[in-house]
Amino acid sequence: MEDKFQVGVISSTHGVRGEVKVFPTTDDVKRFKRLKEVLLDTGKEQIPLEIEGVKFFKQFAILKFKGIDNINDIEKYKGKSLFVTRENAVRLRKDEYFIADLIGITVFDEEEKEIGELKDVIETGANDVYVIQMSDGKELLLPAIKQCILDVDVEKGTMKVHILEGLLD
Repeated sequence: MEDKFQVGVISSTHGVRGEVKVFPTTDDVKRFKRLKEVLLDTGKEQIPLEIEGVKFFKQFAILKFKGIDNINDIEKYKGKSLFVTRENAVRLRKDEYFIADLIGITVFDEEEKEIGELKDVIETGANDVYVIQMSDGKELLLPAIKQCILDVDVEKGTMKVHILEGLLD
């Protein structure tokens, strides 16, 4: 299981006082309001940064980090990713999972027959769709709804599903 989750990418600086414009890679940009700290991945190291201020502009979050008060101190990090640790990640409700924990999970049908591996999650308006690479090389698109997803065990890396009639045609 992943121990860090990407929440955004620094797209540019904002003003001259060390603020940055962050493109969110989380499904809810407002989560930045609740964050106290992020990890800046420089490519060589991960630097913990304390969040001092959060504003929003269009689809971006504007972040101000404690101790970074000048555009020159932050400009070199444009294009770099921001992560949170699992402990600082948003709390999940029942039957909610981090996408990073689902990728690579082995998928079985109701008879415990292996179907394949979950390769991707497509986020749609109504419900997510799981992309399963089947053992025969084909792809199965399975809606992430209670009728189809019977059980998920992230610890074991398994998912039990019911394939609705017509999905394999």
